[in-house]
Amino acid sequence: MIRPVLCASAATFRGGKLLIARRTKPPFLWSLPGGAVEWGETLAAAALRELHEETGVEAEVLGYAGHSEVILKNDKGNVFDHFVIVAFAARWRAGEAKTGPEASAVEWVEPARLRDYEITEGLVPIVETARKLLR
Repeated sequence: MIRPVLCASAATFRGGKLLIARRTKPPFLWSLPGGAVEWGETLAAAALRELHEETGVEAEVLGYAGHSEVILKNDKGNVFDHFVIVAFAARWRAGEAKTGPEASAVEWVEPARLRDYEITEGLVPIVETARKLLR
Protein backbone atom coordinates (compact mmCIF):
# COMPACT_ATOMS: atom_id res chain seq x y z
CA MET A 1 0.00 0.00 0.00
CA ILE A 2 1.30 3.45 -0.92
CA ARG A 3 1.00 5.99 1.90
CA PRO A 4 1.90 9.63 2.44
CA VAL A 5 5.41 10.39 3.70
CA LEU A 6 5.46 11.86 7.23
CA CYS A 7 7.81 14.82 7.46
CA ALA A 8 8.78 17.40 10.07
CA SER A 9 10.08 20.95 9.66
CA ALA A 10 11.21 23.86 11.78
CA ALA A 11 10.17 27.51 11.49
CA THR A 12 13.46 28.76 12.93
CA PHE A 13 13.81 32.38 14.00
CA ARG A 14 16.97 34.40 14.66
CA GLY A 15 16.67 38.06 15.58
CA GLY A 16 13.12 38.20 14.23
CA LYS A 17 14.07 36.67 10.87
CA LEU A 18 12.94 33.29 9.59
CA LEU A 19 15.20 30.71 7.94
CA ILE A 20 13.87 29.42 4.62
CA ALA A 21 15.47 27.09 2.10
CA ARG A 22 14.93 26.52 -1.61
CA ARG A 23 14.46 22.82 -2.39
CA THR A 24 16.78 21.07 -4.85
CA LYS A 25 13.96 18.72 -5.93
CA PRO A 26 10.71 19.54 -7.76
CA PRO A 27 8.80 21.69 -7.36
CA PHE A 28 11.87 23.74 -6.27
CA LEU A 29 9.89 25.92 -3.85
CA TRP A 30 11.11 27.91 -0.86
CA SER A 31 10.06 26.27 2.38
CA LEU A 32 11.05 25.55 5.95
CA PRO A 33 13.99 23.18 6.27
CA GLY A 34 12.68 19.70 6.99
CA GLY A 35 12.27 16.17 5.78
CA ALA A 36 11.14 12.63 6.46
CA VAL A 37 10.73 11.31 9.98
CA GLU A 38 12.85 8.23 10.66
CA TRP A 39 11.60 5.09 12.40
CA GLY A 40 11.62 5.58 16.20
CA GLU A 41 12.25 9.32 15.95
CA THR A 42 9.93 11.91 17.47
CA LEU A 43 8.53 14.61 15.21
CA ALA A 44 10.40 17.37 17.06
CA ALA A 45 13.69 15.45 16.93
CA ALA A 46 13.20 14.88 13.20
CA ALA A 47 12.61 18.61 12.63
CA LEU A 48 15.82 19.53 14.46
CA ARG A 49 17.85 16.81 12.73
CA GLU A 50 16.62 17.83 9.29
CA LEU A 51 17.25 21.51 10.04
CA HIS A 52 20.86 20.73 10.95
CA GLU A 53 21.43 18.30 8.06
CA GLU A 54 20.03 20.69 5.47
CA THR A 55 21.41 24.01 6.72
CA GLY A 56 23.98 23.45 9.48
CA VAL A 57 21.79 25.39 11.94
CA GLU A 58 21.02 24.18 15.47
CA ALA A 59 17.86 25.27 17.28
CA GLU A 60 15.51 24.51 20.14
CA VAL A 61 11.86 23.60 19.58
CA LEU A 62 9.34 25.91 21.25
CA GLY A 63 6.14 24.16 20.23
CA TYR A 64 3.86 22.88 17.50
CA ALA A 65 3.15 25.45 14.76
CA GLY A 66 0.82 23.53 12.45
CA HIS A 67 0.85 21.11 9.58
CA SER A 68 0.44 21.09 5.83
CA GLU A 69 0.04 18.57 3.05
CA VAL A 70 1.87 18.68 -0.23
CA ILE A 71 0.32 16.53 -2.95
CA LEU A 72 2.20 16.59 -6.24
CA LYS A 73 0.46 15.58 -9.47
CA ASN A 74 1.74 14.99 -12.98
CA ASP A 75 0.33 16.60 -16.14
CA LYS A 76 -2.47 14.01 -16.25
CA GLY A 77 -3.56 14.78 -12.70
CA ASN A 78 -2.15 11.59 -11.19
CA VAL A 79 -0.59 11.86 -7.74
CA PHE A 80 3.11 11.00 -7.71
CA ASP A 81 4.11 12.29 -4.26
CA HIS A 82 2.22 13.03 -1.04
CA PHE A 83 3.82 14.55 2.07
CA VAL A 84 2.25 15.36 5.45
CA ILE A 85 4.49 17.95 7.11
CA VAL A 86 4.33 18.72 10.84
CA ALA A 87 5.92 22.09 11.60
CA PHE A 88 7.45 23.36 14.83
CA ALA A 89 8.42 26.82 16.02
CA ALA A 90 12.12 26.95 16.85
CA ARG A 91 14.69 29.43 18.15
CA TRP A 92 18.17 29.55 16.59
CA ARG A 93 20.97 28.35 18.89
CA ALA A 94 24.09 28.00 16.73
CA GLY A 95 25.47 27.64 13.23
CA GLU A 96 25.49 29.73 10.09
CA ALA A 97 22.98 28.70 7.45
CA LYS A 98 24.55 27.08 4.40
CA THR A 99 23.39 25.28 1.29
CA GLY A 100 23.72 21.55 0.70
CA PRO A 101 22.38 18.63 -1.32
CA GLU A 102 18.76 19.35 -0.32
CA ALA A 103 18.85 23.15 -0.17
CA SER A 104 20.14 25.08 -3.19
CA ALA A 105 19.75 28.40 -1.35
CA VAL A 106 19.07 29.53 2.21
CA GLU A 107 18.01 32.93 3.51
CA TRP A 108 17.06 34.61 6.77
CA VAL A 109 14.01 36.67 5.80
CA GLU A 110 11.51 38.98 7.41
CA PRO A 111 8.32 36.89 7.75
CA ALA A 112 6.33 39.70 6.09
CA ARG A 113 8.41 39.12 2.92
CA LEU A 114 7.44 35.45 2.52
CA ARG A 115 4.96 36.27 -0.22
CA ASP A 116 7.87 37.65 -2.29
CA TYR A 117 9.09 34.06 -2.67
CA GLU A 118 7.63 31.06 -4.46
CA ILE A 119 6.71 29.17 -1.26
CA THR A 120 5.09 25.93 -0.22
CA GLU A 121 1.31 26.21 0.06
CA GLY A 122 0.12 26.80 3.64
CA LEU A 123 3.47 28.19 4.85
CA VAL A 124 2.28 31.67 5.89
CA PRO A 125 -0.22 30.56 8.60
CA ILE A 126 2.36 28.15 10.03
CA VAL A 127 4.92 30.94 10.27
CA GLU A 128 2.37 33.26 11.90
CA THR A 129 1.62 30.62 14.53
CA ALA A 130 5.33 30.00 15.07
CA ARG A 131 5.96 33.72 15.62
CA LYS A 132 3.30 33.79 18.34
CA LEU A 133 5.02 30.88 20.10
CA LEU A 134 8.32 32.74 19.94
CA ARG A 135 7.03 35.58 22.14
